[in-house]
Amino acid sequence: MRVIEFCEMTYQMNVTTTPSVSHLWAIDKVHELHGGSDAAPQPEAILDQAFAVASRPLVTTNFRPGSAALLHLLVSQRPDLPVIWIDSGYNTSATYHYVDYLTTRLSLNLHVYTPTWTAGRFAALGGPVPSPGDEHYDAFVELMKLEPFTRAFDDFAPDVWFTGIRRHQSVYRSTLGSVSRGHRGVLRVAPMYYWDDADVDAYLDRHAIANNTDYVDPTKPGDKLECGLQHLL
Repeated sequence: MRVIEFCEMTYQMNVTTTPSVSHLWAIDKVHELHGGSDAAPQPEAILDQAFAVASRPLVTTNFRPGSAALLHLLVSQRPDLPVIWIDSGYNTSATYHYVDYLTTRLSLNLHVYTPTWTAGRFAALGGPVPSPGDEHYDAFVELMKLEPFTRAFDDFAPDVWFTGIRRHQSVYRSTLGSVSRGHRGVLRVAPMYYWDDADVDAYLDRHAIANNTDYVDPTKPGDKLECGLQHLL
């Protein structure tokens, strides 16, 4: 039996047997073995499999443009899903208003994690936000983004981590697939991995959800680069 036939058979078994982590991996694998020529896995199909194997799922968000699509999709199926937001203190005024809007609009079970240093304290003692390439930049990202994220994982101990990453966003993300292993080996699931910006915008329009278009993240060194969360071991 060819490998692709085996994977397709495994995927078909998903609808008639108890879902397992191996079934979730098979969703992505069939598409990859077809060379991406067949229809990409839809978010709903990925979610169904992920929720079936998850005991302690959570989602992380930064409320960037388009992020509401994934949140809406998730809480439509699991209203009490923990939503983790790392608030660095450097968000725009529009983003803070958007967080309030979306939390109410979607009844989010929002948990906010903040750095041990406020933005004001860093400005007073550390100076301006360091630029990518500065010798202090990595320490800044660790303080303002990675440490609070790790703390959230300590508190919730998730077995499934939903994330909004998509394949076109960076070279690194294009290698991951919709199912991969993330921080501490937790199953990282990206339901909208195969969607482009037009798909996300259409989803938000279809559900009459406003978007956030005024967003900055000083812990992210560039549009096609990583802030470090996806690289954490």
